Amino acid sequence: MEVIGWDIVAAFLRDHPKAMKSLKAWRQVMEGNTFRHFMDLKKVVGSADYVKPYTVFNISKNKYRLIAQVSYPLEAVRVQSVLTHEQYDTGKWRHGP
Repeated sequence: MEVIGWDIVAAFLRDHPKAMKSLKAWRQVMEGNTFRHFMDLKKVVGSADYVKPYTVFNISKNKYRLIAQVSYPLEAVRVQSVLTHEQYDTGKWRHGP
């Protein structure tokens, strides 16, 4: 899968450098695999959830959330945002950028 929007992750990392190791590991998993559908992804990333139209990934043992749109036919993952768990809980991310 191609990861699009790493600049969003880089901006998040400026304020949350402790997330770097986990976010780099997430990127390696995404780029190292091809998923045909959500259930393929779920087999590899068990904590992933589908919240239409987004896929939500737990990062750093649920301390952060990465919100992305996955295009299985295009083999691409577009990062929408990376949030602290507290920011995620507000639900504002559901309304788009």
